[in-house]
Amino acid sequence: MELKLTPGGFPARSFGLGEVFCPVGAMAHTGFLIFTGPEWRCVPGMEPCCAATRKVVMIYFTELQNLPAYDAKGEYLGRIIDLGIDPSQNSLRIAAYLVETLEKKLLTVTREQMQSISVRAAQTTVPAEEIRRNKPAGDLLRVKKDVLDQQVIDVNHRKVVRVNDIDLDIQPTNGHTELRVLAVNVGLAAAVRRLLQGLTAKHTSRNISSYFPSKTIRWEFVNLIEPDAARRLKLRISYERLGRLHPADIADILEDLSRDEQRSVIEALDHETAAQAISEIPTAMQATLLQSIPPDKASDIIDEMPPDEAADLLQELPPETSARLLAGMEKEGAEDIKDLLGFEENTAGAMMTTHYVALGQASTVESVIEALREFEGAVESVHAVYLVNAEETLVGAVSLARILLAPANTPLWQLFRGEVISVSTDTDAKSVVGLFRKYNLLALPVVDDKRHLVGVVTADDVLDLVVNHR
Repeated sequence: MELKLTPGGFPARSFGLGEVFCPVGAMAHTGFLIFTGPEWRCVPGMEPCCAATRKVVMIYFTELQNLPAYDAKGEYLGRIIDLGIDPSQNSLRIAAYLVETLEKKLLTVTREQMQSISVRAAQTTVPAEEIRRNKPAGDLLRVKKDVLDQQVIDVNHRKVVRVNDIDLDIQPTNGHTELRVLAVNVGLAAAVRRLLQGLTAKHTSRNISSYFPSKTIRWEFVNLIEPDAARRLKLRISYERLGRLHPADIADILEDLSRDEQRSVIEALDHETAAQAISEIPTAMQATLLQSIPPDKASDIIDEMPPDEAADLLQELPPETSARLLAGMEKEGAEDIKDLLGFEENTAGAMMTTHYVALGQASTVESVIEALREFEGAVESVHAVYLVNAEETLVGAVSLARILLAPANTPLWQLFRGEVISVSTDTDAKSVVGLFRKYNLLALPVVDDKRHLVGVVTADDVLDLVVNHR
């Protein structure tokens, strides 16, 4: 088979190869590539163009839709309607070609059975009778059905995008042709090609679309969204990359997804990451989302949330749902949340978290390090260590900055200066915000009527309150 590259970079005769782009010079080269079985042979004098061509022989999925397919005898099989990827074998390789016959029956041509494929036609290595006549396996990821026009997560750019096309690479392998998945195409150029599909020649569509911006995401950086947990497991779809994003970025992505897609993502994340991400979305959305996932998963997620945020969330749920989720939580965490649910809304008691570090006033700097190691909350939320006496009464507070600069054997009471500012559990939210503004606080301890330390209001809680009331 001989392929002549025209000045525009398109093949004058391309059956068996695919559309070839030659980026050498100003694309004014004309030359030959000859397929000799398992590899390409370059015509002497055209080595630069051949070398460039070997790198990427690009073809788009939309150029393969409804492509005529022929068997080894040259007899018509039908038209290619979809491509299948087997994630359990190789997630970057097309494993099957789905061909619809004139009788509307489905043939599954395996990658080993595909001799050649181009923008004009496909041909198999075997006769029609050796091709499987049944539906493709359920664990195949289908390009048209599962990827094209679907929303996917671009983990590099931290957003949700819609797939307009799939970029594929044609690779001669062991005497036959294979397709490799390069990227999903989410740009305007791909959308234009789709609009022109079937209306103009394929090379004309390419030329027209080249005037529009193109944007692709490498296939390995794409997170597919599969609401069906069982199928997600079969397809080996993982949200590991997504789980490494900042919780605020995951929250932004969740807000762009449908209810089923949100559930899919949350169910697949570990409990801690899911809790952090859910904490970043509006409370009403949190409630809706948690009601859509299995109760045991929801309980585990709430268990990982800061107690004050968990209490706010449970207040948004029907009482019977809240009771069921609390029953599925660890006993200690559930008790903390129940205590917070007893406080009147928009008071310091309702705003506070029960995750804080408190030590006896005779404790040393060295003991703070050990307390932080055992701290179950988010360490980055600890701005001060609170000092209590033998009766658990609040007597002082020392900032972490002062503690870090002091010798290890220094007693904490020696580092305390001035009077500790605190509020009672029934102090209204407006007064709490006023104290944060007046004293530039990062955290404010909350005490009961006997001045026992019961919680801490943090700056992020105040910020959330201020923003939500604007």
